[in-house]
Amino acid sequence: MHQRYRISFLLPYSSLLILLVLALAACGGSTSTGPASSSTAASLTKVSIGLGYIPDIQFAPFYTAQSKGYYRDAGLDVTFHHGIVNDLIGSMVLGHDNFVFASGDEALVARSKALKVVDVATIFQKYPVSLIVPANSPIHTLADLKGHSIGEPGPFGSTHVGLLALLYQAHLTPNDVHIQSIGFTQVSALIGHHVDAVIGYSNNEPLQLKKQGFDVRTFNVSDYQPLISNGIITTEETLHSQPQIVQRFVQATLKGLKFVISNPADAVQLSKGYVPGMDSVRAMAVLQATIPLWQSANGQLGYNDSATWRVMEQFLVTQNIIPSGQDFSQAYTNLNVS
Repeated sequence: MHQRYRISFLLPYSSLLILLVLALAACGGSTSTGPASSSTAASLTKVSIGLGYIPDIQFAPFYTAQSKGYYRDAGLDVTFHHGIVNDLIGSMVLGHDNFVFASGDEALVARSKALKVVDVATIFQKYPVSLIVPANSPIHTLADLKGHSIGEPGPFGSTHVGLLALLYQAHLTPNDVHIQSIGFTQVSALIGHHVDAVIGYSNNEPLQLKKQGFDVRTFNVSDYQPLISNGIITTEETLHSQPQIVQRFVQATLKGLKFVISNPADAVQLSKGYVPGMDSVRAMAVLQATIPLWQSANGQLGYNDSATWRVMEQFLVTQNIIPSGQDFSQAYTNLNVS
């Protein structure tokens, strides 16, 4: 499993957006900076962040920080890079970006391969993955999954990690269930009863199913297994050589995050210029479901919880995703979060 495993955070999207992803892949990806400002002072420091995949409302904190001038006020000229990238962190290490938006488990995998990267602010405080079953399903506990079929996009990404975590907590292995790779067809697969359960994103598939009048129950990974989701990741070199740049970028982004949480309707409007063809109604629904995932138990946005990092490391070792015996204590910091 370790050889074929590749972590990447796959943002929820509808069938229409899947077609757009395929188009982007065929074109080799794309770069999106959003609406251009009227002028950019020569004194601004140019930085970029690899967001990956396609523009989406879930990047609203970044779009808002750009639109509201928080980055500019911090002395930064920020570029957003969207597009299909097989290894977002590896691309950053090669110098393509100053930051990337990636998950904590992905950061540990990178560090296990001697790539010295650091999570400087975890934006998603809850792992946004859920197991979804019909409301009338006989699956009432995780242990009930034994012998049932589960549809997942494939043996990769956050959905796969989330599924492994739920099975682990149920004291089950993948051999105890029937896992089927179904691509991003979780909604139709569940409605058509092609599988007994699907693994998807807490702020996506359950919303789509509800919209179609299909009642479901969910098992949220964050309720069972502590995992670190997506945050702002940079290299140790950048953190140590340009600490002020890192701090200003993180603080401006968190300011954007705070605005989005307090003003979701405004955030949707601000994001329109960054997300081509955005459906405002759907975007608002996704945003309302996402906001709770951004909020931490201690009320501190962007916080890195050391206990969660340790538990996640132990879990990844049990799954042979990372080796044991390595020191991952430098994989995260709260120096730039306040």
